[in-house]
Amino acid sequence: MLQSISVCKKYLNKIVVDNVSMTLEPGHVYAMLGPNGSGKTTWMKMVAGLVKPSFGEIQFDDKPVDLQSKKEIAYMPTEPFFYDWMTVEDVGKYYNDFFEDFSLDRYAQLISAMNLEMDLKLKTLSSGMMAKLKIAATMGRDAKVYMLDEPLNGIDLLSRDKVIKAIVTYASDDKILIISSHLVEELEAVADTAIFFCDGKFIGMYELEAMRFEEGMSVADKYRELYAKTYKEAEDGVVD
Repeated sequence: MLQSISVCKKYLNKIVVDNVSMTLEPGHVYAMLGPNGSGKTTWMKMVAGLVKPSFGEIQFDDKPVDLQSKKEIAYMPTEPFFYDWMTVEDVGKYYNDFFEDFSLDRYAQLISAMNLEMDLKLKTLSSGMMAKLKIAATMGRDAKVYMLDEPLNGIDLLSRDKVIKAIVTYASDDKILIISSHLVEELEAVADTAIFFCDGKFIGMYELEAMRFEEGMSVADKYRELYAKTYKEAEDGVVD
């Protein structure tokens, strides 16, 4: 279980994550949604232990996130984190040296599923190929929590379904999988729960099946409803 308890993050006078409380359970695929600057990436980095909360606490299995729990959490950032001189095979060896739960065999299967080759040099990869490589490296770990920040950036439309299928296949039923994306419709078929952020605030968590049957709304419909309301309140000067 992953808990965010009244978590805030401030940089100087700017609040980028504002009093976020929520609980995420194993066996779920969470779509983390919101406009640019809504706090999704900063929250993920705090869960990964890369950034410390200014206030509040993030707990994993009822304990504060620390060096031990970081071994159970796999985070894929949007930023590149490999060296240009590497090959795809080198990336696997690099991860294998750093992470006890990394499997070279699993990585090779993912690389094949992504239609990549081990001898490709990173400096020759397109943005879409690099995105696939980052996913393969992250999902090559046997972690308990996977967080993928905008994993579909640069991946062409025809490849997305295959990539998403590979992600979900390698995140088994006892894992927590969190996918942040602006491609709202792409996550409709794989996520079972949607988390919405805006202006650093958590504004709702919705079970997608219940939302479809009880409200007759898709993820995209709910996105439009929530953010239209939020932006209108901002324009009218309404403060919660």
